[in-house]
Amino acid sequence: MTVSLPNENPEYRAARNTLLLAEADLRAKVEEVASLRRGLPKGGEIPQDYPFRTLEGADAPLSSLFGPHDTLAIYSLMYGPDADQPCPMCSAFLDGMNGQVAHISQKISFGVVAQNTPEKLSDLQARMGWSQLPLYSALSTEYQHDYLAEAEDGSQLPILNIFQRDPDGIHHFWSSELFFEPSDWHPRHIDTAWPLWNILDFTPQGRGDFFPSLR
Repeated sequence: MTVSLPNENPEYRAARNTLLLAEADLRAKVEEVASLRRGLPKGGEIPQDYPFRTLEGADAPLSSLFGPHDTLAIYSLMYGPDADQPCPMCSAFLDGMNGQVAHISQKISFGVVAQNTPEKLSDLQARMGWSQLPLYSALSTEYQHDYLAEAEDGSQLPILNIFQRDPDGIHHFWSSELFFEPSDWHPRHIDTAWPLWNILDFTPQGRGDFFPSLR
């Protein structure tokens, strides 16, 4: 389909058509990568049923987070026990997820864990208005360390992990390991799930050096 827009000149249309071809190639590449991801063999079985806790302090082992689904996504929020505030970048991502959880949960289960107390996470949930986000405390568990969300020095890292459940148990499927690959600014390891950066990339100025602040 050939399109045109009001008062555009031939130079603009030629450049836009060149960009359109690149966008179509990118779309195909995104699907190619997604297909490769879907074709991953079964990952390693979880070494333990990590004993997370709900915001009320009740036991919530990782296995219970699946609910009625066989797939579980867990995002690790950078908010350690000594931090005064959560990571602004993580928080901006979770602001978007808060509005999508109801839709996501029709197909898979989704949870957020942090290396902090249920009390502090409960306060954070109320303050940020994350009414739909299932938050869990991973404090005193090895989950963050085992699944790339905690560095050797105890620093917290923003990693998304996907797990699968079947009759053979619970196995890891995928992690946002792109975080650890060299990048000129930000790892962009979960950009495809993050409206903020995708919208800014549509604009003339792009994302630039913008950094979201904590609301």
